[in-house]
Amino acid sequence: MTFSTDVQSRSAGFSGSMRHMHHDTLWAPWRLAYIQGLDRGTTPEQVEPEAWRAGADHACFLCRAAAAASPHDRALGVLERTGQSVVVVNRFPYSNGHLLVAPLDHRPTLAALPAPQLLDLQECLVRWCGRMENRLQAQGFNIGLNLGSVAGAGLPGHLHWHIVPRWTGDVNFMPSVAGVRVLPQALDSLWEQLRP
Repeated sequence: MTFSTDVQSRSAGFSGSMRHMHHDTLWAPWRLAYIQGLDRGTTPEQVEPEAWRAGADHACFLCRAAAAASPHDRALGVLERTGQSVVVVNRFPYSNGHLLVAPLDHRPTLAALPAPQLLDLQECLVRWCGRMENRLQAQGFNIGLNLGSVAGAGLPGHLHWHIVPRWTGDVNFMPSVAGVRVLPQALDSLWEQLRP
């Protein structure tokens, strides 16, 4: 039975009340740690850097990614470290290919960043958009920066940009009909595809 036929058969007796709808389950077990708040600042492998950067917050997953040595990059989702920035795969993505670009230092505001670091962060955004155009065939991007908790920052102490690649038709019937998003690729597979 196709999804559309299934939806039609279930909603045939719909009388204006949601109590008659049957809901299917789309399993996403990797989200449980996020929902329970257990993944703040840690990874499943509990990577402990040999040396933290000065001023690092040891509970911050971006500080951990900025400090850890390259043997732990896969576990932390680190795609690139420059002298000023770190690029990581978002472990709780809005969409396939969702990346985070952050300064190496734990800083909450744009004004706290020196000009060379701001330039490096912008160059990372440009480079990674280009890489996702080439490797994921992304056709567009949503790029955002949430400054402060009231603006939606999930990690307000360490500012970071979100790069969310987009494709024609990537927002389909699933969010509106089923109330779910479908991510077609595992994070580990994405890391392999994007890693230089």
